[in-house]
Amino acid sequence: MNDDQDLYAALREAGAGEWADCLPAQIAAGLDPARHGTLPHWLALLGRLPVLSPSERCLTEDTVRIGCVEDIAETDRGLLLEILRELIPWRKGPYELYGIKIDTEWRSDWKWNRLKDHITPLAHRLVLDVGCGSGYHCWRMLGAGAKAVVGIDPLLLNVIQFRLVKSLYGPAPVHVLPFGLEALPAGLKAFDTVFSMGVLYHRRSPIDHLLELRDCLRPGGELVLETLIIDGGLGETLMPEDRYANMRNVWFIPSLATLESWLRRCRFGNIRTIDVTPTCVEEQRSTEWMPFQSLPDFLDPNAPGLTIEGLPAPKRAIILANCL
Repeated sequence: MNDDQDLYAALREAGAGEWADCLPAQIAAGLDPARHGTLPHWLALLGRLPVLSPSERCLTEDTVRIGCVEDIAETDRGLLLEILRELIPWRKGPYELYGIKIDTEWRSDWKWNRLKDHITPLAHRLVLDVGCGSGYHCWRMLGAGAKAVVGIDPLLLNVIQFRLVKSLYGPAPVHVLPFGLEALPAGLKAFDTVFSMGVLYHRRSPIDHLLELRDCLRPGGELVLETLIIDGGLGETLMPEDRYANMRNVWFIPSLATLESWLRRCRFGNIRTIDVTPTCVEEQRSTEWMPFQSLPDFLDPNAPGLTIEGLPAPKRAIILANCL
């Protein structure tokens, strides 16, 4: 599957022609089998997908839905189910693919519903989704009218899951690229909207991450930032000494006031917080499609307001800001 020409055209139109010229080599390097020993197996799975033609595609409801059960023969449905299960764990969703419901670890639709009525409408905008996972939100962005959506994620299983979904959907101006934000050229300034959701606290330098996000935006473009926060005042930040909710790679969790000050320091303006919500065990949990430990296992059973490490339980904020 290679329908990236529309991506290259959209980037050139946005003034990012030099990156468009380099992208084929970047994508090939990102999909080098040497990066992950299971990648050849995953690519072989994509090669076994049945050729299907969906009678419906829905990107505007909570579940990303492609095809229906009447569109697929029973033998092909069994093969599709086998391939989907080979790609467990499925973390971001939900999806329904030719009648097969994938109940992912995260109810990612809840996050989308919190922000969709507050962001600048995505119609005719070039959108970047940093750390996009399997691309669920990329599909929702396309359903909201985006001209083209570029997701980036260095985890190859996420990229393969996206490519499977796109194979079933058919050609569309939505792409997930196999690398992280650091692979994008400096001074890009090409995107109308940039999303960073669930990424900031994984970065050793949150300020550098905010500056890199700003570097991707055209002047006046909008940042949609979703991240963990703690209760507290200006200057307060939690830095876990080891794990946070069993995650090793959590570095800084700021208070809301601190986070807003970081954004101002990085020359963002029109900063507004549109949502603050504790993460509940109904939103993130184990399912048959993600059968490993999840949030309920990482909260103190005797004090639900704390993690198993005794730290404040996850609370997330969504902040919008514009590139000055």
